[in-house]
Amino acid sequence: MNYRIPTPPPSLEELARRQQNVVTAGQLRARGVPARVVSGYCRRGGPWQRLLPRVYLLQCGEPSPEQRMWAALLYAAQNGREEGRREGAVITGPAALALYGFAAVPRLPAVTGVDVLVPRQRRLKDAGEVRIRRTERELVARSVHGLACAPVARAVADALREWTADGAAGGAVGGSVGGAAAPAPVREVLCEAVRRPELRCPVGELAAELAESGLIADPGVRAVLDDLLAAERDRVLDRVGELVDEWLLPVPLTSPELRMRGGTYVAVPDLYWPKEGVAVEVDSELRCVSEGEAAWVRGGQHRMEYLGVRVVYVSGARLAGDADAVGAELREAFRLGGTDVVELLVTER
Repeated sequence: MNYRIPTPPPSLEELARRQQNVVTAGQLRARGVPARVVSGYCRRGGPWQRLLPRVYLLQCGEPSPEQRMWAALLYAAQNGREEGRREGAVITGPAALALYGFAAVPRLPAVTGVDVLVPRQRRLKDAGEVRIRRTERELVARSVHGLACAPVARAVADALREWTADGAAGGAVGGSVGGAAAPAPVREVLCEAVRRPELRCPVGELAAELAESGLIADPGVRAVLDDLLAAERDRVLDRVGELVDEWLLPVPLTSPELRMRGGTYVAVPDLYWPKEGVAVEVDSELRCVSEGEAAWVRGGQHRMEYLGVRVVYVSGARLAGDADAVGAELREAFRLGGTDVVELLVTER
């Protein structure tokens, strides 16, 4: 029989090294440090200091920006009461964007408030510069410099929610960024989130998060998002056009309007071969940031299929992963053509 020997918890010195010299009362107590010793060390002129309720810095002097982030995270994750892990909270909003290195937001030393996301059922209050934000969804964390941060899309949405709320109160999109009144960098942050590959934030994921947060109702946010979605769809469509050439297929019509003989609207596919009755739909979700828009697009696709048009669905992710398979599918669809296609009026736009 195999016995697994439990790994002993790290020593106070090791824990302090991992957490930038920031520890909780529970972690100190678990390592045999009495409360009276902690109180004595934290007196004026002592070697330690209290940063937040039940969160301590094991050194004197001004805490670094990273130590402030650790203090906020440990306060929200454990509330300083017990030994535990940090999965119970994640840094989000402008502080997370600063940790991710967004050029459009102030550097970490200038961030004066730290938003921390916790499960809705947690009973926790704001403390110092820590602002508690609650969510009903399961927390997802990404490690950034050892700190648990919300995924980029969620951090962006939380930052934009704060800025647009401040702007609504003041009559313009703007807010307190890094403690000083300034226009909120909505466009810059959204564009940077999508265009920096190391952030791994696809525009579809960002659009879904903004929709979940209700931010697409803001005209400024929606305008930027529409531009990003259109740019991504154009990129994918260009790649599909290259595949059409590579697989020696005729040039299809681009975004034609399809109607029945009586004038009834059918759909506007991305690409269409009218003689063969074959349509191509590219990343439909990239033009559907609301359920109403998604229903409209799905309706067009269903009408085409009902009328006999063969519809090929192409996603940017699949195209990037296996372009040859997509090309082969396009060629096979072109060879087979539609099935008993109803005669349609085709108007090039």
